Amino acid sequence: MEEVPAPGVRGGCVVIKTTRSLVSAGTERMLVEFGRASLFQKVRSQPERVKQVLGKIKTDGLRPALEAVFNKLGQPLPLGYCNVGRVVAVGEGVTGFSVGDRVASNGPHAEYVCVPVNLCAHVPDKVSDEEAAFTVVGAIGLQGIRLCDPQLGETIVVYGLGLIGLITAELLVANGCRVIGIDLDANKVAIAKKKGIIAINPADGEDVAKWVIENTDKIGADGVIITASAKGDEIIAQAAKMCRKRGRIILVGVVGLNISRADFYEKELTFQVSCSYGPGRYDDSYEKGGIDYPLPYVRWTEQRNFTAVLQTIASGKLDVASLITEQVPLNDYARIYADISNRASIASILEYPEDSNASHTVVINAWKFAPGNGGIGIIGAGNYTAMTMLPKLSEIGAPIYAIASATGVTGTALAKKYKIDKSSSDYKSILNDPAIELVMITTRHNEHAHMVVETLKAGKHVFVEKPLALNRQELDEIIAVYDGSKTLTVGFNRRFSPHIQKVKQLVGDAQMNVIATMNAGSIPPNVWVHDMKVGGGRITGETCHYMDLITFLTGSRIKAVCMNAMGVNPGANTDNASILLQYENGSTGVINYFANGSKAYSKERIEVYVQERTIITDNFQVTEGYGTKNFSRLKTKVDKGHKAQFKLLVDSVKNGGKALIPFDEIVNTTLAGFAAVESLIEKKWINL
Repeated sequence: MEEVPAPGVRGGCVVIKTTRSLVSAGTERMLVEFGRASLFQKVRSQPERVKQVLGKIKTDGLRPALEAVFNKLGQPLPLGYCNVGRVVAVGEGVTGFSVGDRVASNGPHAEYVCVPVNLCAHVPDKVSDEEAAFTVVGAIGLQGIRLCDPQLGETIVVYGLGLIGLITAELLVANGCRVIGIDLDANKVAIAKKKGIIAINPADGEDVAKWVIENTDKIGADGVIITASAKGDEIIAQAAKMCRKRGRIILVGVVGLNISRADFYEKELTFQVSCSYGPGRYDDSYEKGGIDYPLPYVRWTEQRNFTAVLQTIASGKLDVASLITEQVPLNDYARIYADISNRASIASILEYPEDSNASHTVVINAWKFAPGNGGIGIIGAGNYTAMTMLPKLSEIGAPIYAIASATGVTGTALAKKYKIDKSSSDYKSILNDPAIELVMITTRHNEHAHMVVETLKAGKHVFVEKPLALNRQELDEIIAVYDGSKTLTVGFNRRFSPHIQKVKQLVGDAQMNVIATMNAGSIPPNVWVHDMKVGGGRITGETCHYMDLITFLTGSRIKAVCMNAMGVNPGANTDNASILLQYENGSTGVINYFANGSKAYSKERIEVYVQERTIITDNFQVTEGYGTKNFSRLKTKVDKGHKAQFKLLVDSVKNGGKALIPFDEIVNTTLAGFAAVESLIEKKWINL
């Protein structure tokens, strides 16, 4: 259990003060066991990840790959997803929920949680907090039932009588089905029988498939819902054998899926995997964007499943109170988790204190930072902060005073690791702290511009990871505020790499041709970077790195841009494109940004052609010169210039000095990024 800042309210969300939460023994046992496992055991449990790591070693080198692995394994994962409490704050754009409402949600075990509205449901007056804690886990079973589509009088087998299985079976009984439950635990079988479920235990020597056939007039079950967890293939095989011809099998749990074709072929069985709480799950537009599916076309979403479970509990047709094994105060959580692998309880409830700490900031280390010491505050605690920024800042001894993250969880973990004084869920606490002189912003791209403006207005120096802005309006707002009295720099780190510094030394300010190729690799289409409103697309968000790099090498500004992308009708968020740059001094640049290349090939390659000389930088590890006097080769570990940029930045804030990157170059690069997308849409060169 960790003390973290209470989350602030976000748009489309509500903040809930928790009163009860349910421990989902199966899921949480799996996560706890994985967390406690040795590195070797983790590797054995996820062999598919090993291939990914080996590929990363080939492209990035051994040390960066291992650092990425250990960072991933070290990230905190809040447990729990069955939460009940009262709304204490309502975010912008939220309708249907008010402060004081009693709600059930998929929030974790925490005194305060911030949850999107489509993952919340109102709790009826007749339902207690303890009963309402079963809402989400009940929706998992209900979604499996909806996929099975049982009819009145049909025989449905529920294979696995854990918490989800018992709820699923009782809902099926309420639906007018004849329900057969199967489990190896005698206690769970006994509980099922008390609820009017026909329950059998294979440990008693029964051949369960044969038993089901014989007890259905040799017809077989109309459907089987698997709610068990097992590594072997026996359960899926038994499910097929006990089904009637053209029966349905729904997988809610986790079992081996080495399916026998003969079993399914001869009976023409239907098999489907159920996805969590129902339609909308893992769809960011629904869960985070708050865009509901129209009811006439999608009758049962995850939120409407939550409501259905609560209504069934209120009607008395679903008795979950009898499943509660124990109620434990939050501070005594170890009674549940210390030996969770061997606990036989069905459902454990965590009780929360009424006097929960609602502070948005917690003190991790009692250092005292005074104004004038160049104190640093970081806003954002994602992968870039954890894997790149903080390790490099730590190496140079930077005075990091505070870190802010949306939930406070990741920020607190990083604060402890890097001995940062404060962790907060309110980024404005960093802007208002007089001890902080430099604010470093690493949030999602759509938050960069307004945070830069707020930071400058607060009279602080600012570093923002690229891109600076997502559109011209945002850029204009920054230009209007920036007066040059404070440092403003962007994370265009590659110009600070020793390889690029060496190339610049060799080429001077002569006219040149530069080709920068980024073998970026594909990113799934549902990742936020592709969302034009949030990430701005990969062209705007990432190619600006190379525009700045070429600008640095040529010593000139971009005057025109043309982009061509793969596809018949490529969209603005394409990630397979070639960009042509014309510079004021006559130099040219080509940026090849490709997501369809092999991971076995180098990720980044820079080629410079100038005055009968050619200089090649490969992955920021090796730079080779052809036709260059007194230089042939520079080799280092992968060095993209992060550490050098951060050191110069920290020194600049503390001691003063010229801008790391001239502001007019930052603006020019940002405009060129916008122009590239505009060029693709307009199908012409765009002049800046």
